[in-house]
Amino acid sequence: QVQLVESGGGLVQAGGSLRLSCEASGGTLNIYTMSWFRQAPGKERDAVAVIPWSVGETYYADSVKGRFTISRDNAKNMVYLHMSSLKPEDTAVYYCAATRFGTTQGMGRNLVHYWGQGTQVTVSP
Repeated sequence: QVQLVESGGGLVQAGGSLRLSCEASGGTLNIYTMSWFRQAPGKERDAVAVIPWSVGETYYADSVKGRFTISRDNAKNMVYLHMSSLKPEDTAVYYCAATRFGTTQGMGRNLVHYWGQGTQVTVSP
């Protein structure tokens, strides 16, 4: 059983930056494709960035390409999401997610094995 704990959310002005962190325990991350999902009020929970467990391309949603960067440090069991040029429409609860031997393309909620509890990101105009 893998436990995921996010941190780093908060309130930031438009144009600013934040770095989210996800710490895993109870297992090793090196067999998990890791994702960051987000969910705004009244909207679906969708993947915004996905990094593969092995070789393969990292995936970014079109809405965040060029602004968000996902990275991982398997030795530390950590996953990060660096967010820059933030916009009010990036406001959401951000969730860290783990999918055993997952692929980056087509990542969806139904493919996730473990979720974090979420961290709120609020971007003011």
